[in-house]
Amino acid sequence: MTATSLRAEAALVMQAVEDGQSLAQCLPDGLASVPPSEKPQLQALCYGTCRWYHRLEAELTQRLKKPLRQSDRVIHQLLLIALFQLRHSQQASYAVLNETVEACRALGWPHLTGLVNGILRAAEREGEPEPASAAVRFSHPEWMVEKLRHNWPDHWQAILAANNTQAPMTLRVNASQGSRDQYLQWLKEVEIAAEPTRLAPYGIQLTRPVPVEHLPGFADGAVSVQDEAAQLCTILLDLAPGQRVLDACAAPGGKTCAILEQCPELAEVVAIDQSAARLPRIQENLDRLCLSATLQEADAARTEDWWDQEPFDRILLDVPCSASGVIRRHPDIKLLRRESDITPLAGIQLGLLEKLWLTLKPGGRLVYATCSVFTQENHRIIQRFLRQQPEARLIEIDPDWGLDTRFGRQLLPDAQAHDGFFYAVLARSESGNDPQRTSEQGNGL
Repeated sequence: MTATSLRAEAALVMQAVEDGQSLAQCLPDGLASVPPSEKPQLQALCYGTCRWYHRLEAELTQRLKKPLRQSDRVIHQLLLIALFQLRHSQQASYAVLNETVEACRALGWPHLTGLVNGILRAAEREGEPEPASAAVRFSHPEWMVEKLRHNWPDHWQAILAANNTQAPMTLRVNASQGSRDQYLQWLKEVEIAAEPTRLAPYGIQLTRPVPVEHLPGFADGAVSVQDEAAQLCTILLDLAPGQRVLDACAAPGGKTCAILEQCPELAEVVAIDQSAARLPRIQENLDRLCLSATLQEADAARTEDWWDQEPFDRILLDVPCSASGVIRRHPDIKLLRRESDITPLAGIQLGLLEKLWLTLKPGGRLVYATCSVFTQENHRIIQRFLRQQPEARLIEIDPDWGLDTRFGRQLLPDAQAHDGFFYAVLARSESGNDPQRTSEQGNGL
């Protein structure tokens, strides 16, 4: 495939994102159309353009005398991709200009080649304009910048900057097969540079990402790919042999597998997900790791449809959320998420917590988790729940990580380490009717 065709394919992918599809939905078709050697470049073009979309869009809008017609939007995307390369890649400028003009012709818009050529030559000659706002400088939608500024007045700029970095590749060592030190030695023997994570006891962060097939023992279940923050859930659950555990909203199954690895002597792990299409992915992960769980397709909030009335000792509730803590892994979130999404999501989150609480055994523990950094989805949900649920107690989490919100701990995205994540740990009173909502010190991390 020529560079021209690759750019044209990237523009089609970006047009699909603008039309509302996620990269996870539309990029696979694009990747299937290019040779294996070109797949990394296509992915880099699409991810990079999404990452810097708002800044690129501001520049392109400034350079266009009038907006392109809706029918010409794919050329708008092609120009954004070219600007991304001019500003954020090592590609030679002359190649970017020539190949973009040819891609415009290949896409069927030869009458716009002069416009494309003129805009890109001016962009090369004049350089990038000074950002007019924080939203443009950090390349985020305005509403998101303002929400973060309000939620985290001392940290909002660091969050935005971290969102624009490429996330590290982090592994979770299968504790049932070997220790972290053993796997680090294994990586050293195959010349893959890595170091232990600071917070997650089974985590390893690679210096540079590698294909999973290059990881020793991956096919045999020795290790899985999972962010450090996501790994913390198993410790907070305080697992013990004989417990019945629920992993609600479980797909793609990384946490389900981590639970089983952490404590193989559990009585049962029930993993449910609303999407039938996502359940096979959970099963694939279980099979690779030689683990077993009870999988169910169900809406977790509709307990009458799936719960057998046998209470759970432990519940992991990793709720659907804005995913604002994992933008660096999914930069298309900046284009797809809307401010109007947050309040409905908060309603879903509180509803799930209220319904699943009823399936928790007296004396049991529920871990509420999100990959969000918006307080509306995190500690404010826990605060609301505790006001209305006298049987719930907030268990204090070890203060060695994250920020204390008084109703759980918040990890903000770290450019050198973990994603943004929120955790709160709730215990149900032994009597099932304890009016006192106090905090107790848990095992912590």
